[in-house]
Amino acid sequence: MLRFFLSTALFLLITLGSSVPAAEPGPDKDRHVILISIDGFPAWMWRDPGLSVPNLRRLAAEGAVADAMTVSNPSVTWINHTTMVTGVNPEKHGVLYNGLLVRQGPTMPPKIEQWADKDKLVRVPTLYDAAFKAGLTTAEVDWVAITRAPTITWSFPEIPSPTGVIEKELYMQGKITGDELTDIARMKNIAWRDQQWTDAAVHILKTRKPNLLLFHLLTTDATNHTYGPGSMASYTAYAYADQLVGQLLAALKESGLQDKTSIIVGTDHGFKKVSKLIFPNVALRKAGLLQAVGSKITGCDAYVFAEGGLAFAFVTDPARKAELLPKLKEVLEKMEGMDRVIDGHEGPSLGMPLPENNQGMGDLILYPKAGYAFQALAAGEDETAVSTTYLGTHGYPNTDPELDGIFVAWGKGIRGGLKLPRVANLDVAPTIARLLGLTLPPVDGRVLEEILEDK
Repeated sequence: MLRFFLSTALFLLITLGSSVPAAEPGPDKDRHVILISIDGFPAWMWRDPGLSVPNLRRLAAEGAVADAMTVSNPSVTWINHTTMVTGVNPEKHGVLYNGLLVRQGPTMPPKIEQWADKDKLVRVPTLYDAAFKAGLTTAEVDWVAITRAPTITWSFPEIPSPTGVIEKELYMQGKITGDELTDIARMKNIAWRDQQWTDAAVHILKTRKPNLLLFHLLTTDATNHTYGPGSMASYTAYAYADQLVGQLLAALKESGLQDKTSIIVGTDHGFKKVSKLIFPNVALRKAGLLQAVGSKITGCDAYVFAEGGLAFAFVTDPARKAELLPKLKEVLEKMEGMDRVIDGHEGPSLGMPLPENNQGMGDLILYPKAGYAFQALAAGEDETAVSTTYLGTHGYPNTDPELDGIFVAWGKGIRGGLKLPRVANLDVAPTIARLLGLTLPPVDGRVLEEILEDK
């Protein structure tokens, strides 16, 4: 009888085995991924053979590289960093500014609360949430829209805290002084700040060996804004960023993780040159829709929040939107340098939310002509001015090829010598999830199967 039951059980296992789906591989705690964002790195500059970035060129030659990476609208820093770690458009993840837009009432302009908690800003699960939930370790250095994220194991934020664990260790090692920790956010020398962030990333890599490290460099963005993309200063900033990447690669080798690690290098946006500035709030003031004493706004029925190559216009009292929106649009459409004034309800066609679904979404979306950029100034009589200290910006539509960014993948699990015509930053999170054996909720991007080695 026992032999009969054993034989029957064996038969059932054999016959049913083919119909039972194989278990998906779970997270691999011996795998590591570093996501490096070099802020404001346009594909058009990457294609210039005169750009001196030997470390990045080596990664591209040994791994996979795309001719261009499509970014999200708005083509602004926090928005696109959030896209890279969620795999969804801003319509879903909700980040539209470098911070959280807060309404101040029906007669005052909205303001930005920059260091709002991640849970207030990001409306969907992130890659690092999934990694942490799966038992992997996570780290971030100067990442954004990530303040006080509970699923980050180790952090050295853009504004570090003297009481932070990593900060204390760097202080004890003499890598940074107490005064520097306190004043790092006020330091105008962005190159020095990038070095501090790199030191922190190197330290975390060597001492903590996180499964996922998010690392962000800023000198390139600040330099392009001030001196313009493609300037001598701009080329120097990219060469400097490449040196910092080289320090991270050396630390990876020293830590013994090189053969277990994949590196993804991306960016948040490209860059366009600026020659003239547009001041929409001056036009609103002259039209009676905004009041100001000098540079201080004392009241308004409408306000324009400028983000360089993009601006959002608001009727500040929702109850008066039907009354004031036609006048607001008319005033703005007549301005010099204005290319398009789009109704906010067209946001989903650009990957952005509807105004009623996100209080940060403008009633109108403004785009300038090439060479122009928006600024929020409300004082003075001039509605435009020649730009002398702001020579580059972003925010323009992601269909503009100058807003395309870079994408490089290298290391474990990445095919070598592969060149792709175009990827999207929406593809970054699902591809990293595959490398780490993670499962993400439904995303707008895809796994870049073509760059992955067969397992």
